[in-house]
Amino acid sequence: MKCPFCGRIDNRVIDSRLSANGEVTRRRRECDSCGRRYTTYERVEDVLPSVVKRDGRREPFDRLKLVRGIRAACTKLHVSIDQIEAVADAVEREVQESADREVASTVLGEKVMDQLRQLDQVAYVRFASVYRKFRDLDDFTRELAKLVTERPSQ
Repeated sequence: MKCPFCGRIDNRVIDSRLSANGEVTRRRRECDSCGRRYTTYERVEDVLPSVVKRDGRREPFDRLKLVRGIRAACTKLHVSIDQIEAVADAVEREVQESADREVASTVLGEKVMDQLRQLDQVAYVRFASVYRKFRDLDDFTRELAKLVTERPSQ
């Protein structure tokens, strides 16, 4: 594994742990050249479907792009990296289990919003505002009204 700091490939694994669901191995490594430590993640490479964009373009499924979008929606909220990864894992697992060769980006967006609605409602509204291209305050108000009516009575 190439060191992200000095670029050398001489390193050793200090610690390895499985994630909670056992699908990812987290490894702490130490570079033999510069002595810095870093973390890598190892997962089974699955054949994922192509994503069909709204304009008809097709591109490979990109988990990092998915995580970046979720992370942006969760900025400055009390949502941990592990929770963000869990949302991405759930969406990726659903896509893999569908066995379709292509998935529409709209389907991915809806799956993310379903997960975020359960995790954090502010993150959900943030993600929805970008995904659904809210244009004005009325769009936000309608989405918030839906959340309020769906909320279980306490």
